[in-house]
Amino acid sequence: MVRGRISGLSVRDVRFPTSLGGHGSDAMHTDPDYSAAYVVLETDAGDGLKGYGITFTLGKGTEVVVCAVNALAHHVLHKDLKDIVGDFRAFYRQLTSDGQLRWIGPEKGVVHLATAAVLNAVWDLWAKQEGKPLWKLLVDMDPRTLLSCIDFRYITDVLTEEEAFEILQKGQVGKKEREEQMLVQGYPAYTTSCAWLGYSDDTLKQMMDANQRWDVPEAVEWMSKLAEFKPLWIEEPTSPDDILGHAAISKALVPLGIGVATGEQCHNRVIFKQLLQAKALQFLQIDSCRLGSVNENLSVLLMAKKFEIPVCPHAGGVGLCELVQHLIIFDFISVSASLTNRMCEYVDHLHEHFKYPVVIEKASYMPPKDAGYSTEMKEDSVKKHQYPDGEVWKKLLAARGN
Repeated sequence: MVRGRISGLSVRDVRFPTSLGGHGSDAMHTDPDYSAAYVVLETDAGDGLKGYGITFTLGKGTEVVVCAVNALAHHVLHKDLKDIVGDFRAFYRQLTSDGQLRWIGPEKGVVHLATAAVLNAVWDLWAKQEGKPLWKLLVDMDPRTLLSCIDFRYITDVLTEEEAFEILQKGQVGKKEREEQMLVQGYPAYTTSCAWLGYSDDTLKQMMDANQRWDVPEAVEWMSKLAEFKPLWIEEPTSPDDILGHAAISKALVPLGIGVATGEQCHNRVIFKQLLQAKALQFLQIDSCRLGSVNENLSVLLMAKKFEIPVCPHAGGVGLCELVQHLIIFDFISVSASLTNRMCEYVDHLHEHFKYPVVIEKASYMPPKDAGYSTEMKEDSVKKHQYPDGEVWKKLLAARGN
């Protein structure tokens, strides 16, 4: 039962000095310190439950996201949780339509990352109060209730609420069997950490991820030369904002049997809508923190189903694996009903800092059993890695003379 009024919201800047080992480095991001703006929601319900939410960042700039979270806080504080989730669409739109903050979005960039952190905390709290892991909360939800969490504004030319309802209704067939399959077998995972470019030549292996480095003609030229190696896809071949560029690359590479994968830096459902409309991708990579939390990811999962494009989520980072496993397991059970050409990224990195870390068995994500969104970090880890006053950073900054 959903209960309690939001009585407190705090946010901390948590950073891990991953740049020291070259972890997470790629052609565009050479020295990332994997970080998170870490939100905690408290209520007056008296049950001791808190909601934890994160959004993933790369170090510098996390303080800006923290500022944005604080700027959004008044939309959440003193609200009854039952009222929030009872009309989640309206609450989502309230956050994303703040008359002044929207100017520095809208629904993208720092403000949208902050929105994701806040909403991730709300979903974690809701799932905990219902005593279910988030994926199970979504799977058990009545289709109409689930759709009431989604803002369909700007995407009805591709997906109406009624079309989404029909998709979810069809997904009811065989749902119980698919849930049992997930509990036994898990969801297929793959890893990309072998291709972090900061690693030495001994550790580095070739992975087809361009990380936005190429212009459109360059992408086509290079991938045409690599076609003999039969790569499954080229990931982020050009600017993530270049929808028509991705479409041109896709058109050129499809005859060669090479797909285009993108989405980890896709701002919102509108960009995904256009990528799908333009046939600009063959593999859609949602991100649990780049989009506006579960609410917006649900709309993209449903659009991907309508276009029959497989979803292969982006993960890694700080907590992204913990979060996105819930979304992709829900997608299989209730939406896509397929594992064909589908897998979820996994990086064996920083999980030890989470209270409910991912469980991988036989190269598959095993469905979380603990209630919530798996977003809660260990308090000791948070204290040690809080920037700039945590023990880890005090030592590092002192050594650097800062």
